[in-house]
Amino acid sequence: MAAPLRVRRQLPTSPWLFAAPGLLITGAFVLYPFVSTLVNSFTDRRTLLPGRFVGLANFRELVHDDMFWTGLRNSVLYVLVVVPALVVLPLLLALLVRRNIPGITFFRSAFYTPVVASIVVVGLIWVWLLDERGLVNSVLETVGIGRIGFLSDQWLLLLSAMAVTVWKGLGYYMVIYLAALANVPRELHEAAAVDGAGPVRRFLSVTVPAVRSTMVLVAALSSVAAFKVFSEVYLMAGPSGGPAGEDTTLVMLVQRTGTGLTGRVGYASALSVVVFAVTVALMLLVLRADRREEA
Repeated sequence: MAAPLRVRRQLPTSPWLFAAPGLLITGAFVLYPFVSTLVNSFTDRRTLLPGRFVGLANFRELVHDDMFWTGLRNSVLYVLVVVPALVVLPLLLALLVRRNIPGITFFRSAFYTPVVASIVVVGLIWVWLLDERGLVNSVLETVGIGRIGFLSDQWLLLLSAMAVTVWKGLGYYMVIYLAALANVPRELHEAAAVDGAGPVRRFLSVTVPAVRSTMVLVAALSSVAAFKVFSEVYLMAGPSGGPAGEDTTLVMLVQRTGTGLTGRVGYASALSVVVFAVTVALMLLVLRADRREEA
């Protein structure tokens, strides 16, 4: 009878033993950095100096920092342009590649290839394509249009980075939509066709309502990713953030401010807190809009 009693006494702790590795990793690489960033945002800490408590001074400085407003503007524009494209285009692409036609497997793999490619490799490829002496400008000059400063003009550079983000994310969200479309009953499309609905009407009246929850998920994921964009703009605009730093995003500003031997860790932490707050607000707005649509 003693052995079963010992097993019974060990049962309450067993789940914690299984969860301990995950909890330790989460605490070390998620919770601790988050709390540390929050604490540092109220200090004037630098890379090699511990710093002292300064209250809301870093946040007050943000209000008067022109680069902060530039970064916020670019990050918000990134969301406004990229998110609608990543909500609609992958859905249309999923509708296209789900058809069982010869060679469609090749196109499915081709559309998904940018997802698994390194963002550094993708960014460098697009820089070579859009450079002043790149392939795109060479073709434009050949046909008589002339060279375009994709990487030297403030707005064209930002739009080029957005195009890279959309191009790289198409395949990822296409797979999500393919899983959602597989659960749409074929009878709904057949009934709509019998009622005389054309392809566009069936798409708007059957497909979109059936995958609406997936569209909300894609909108939430893509909005957070777009607001926190870094690699695409950094690779195409350079560490300075384009001409006069006008293409700097908030995450680029965090990286530029908080790194190096003289990095202002406290100020960068305050910027990080703002980025976190805005991303949470974006997700809440998307979820609230979805609930309002359901109501």
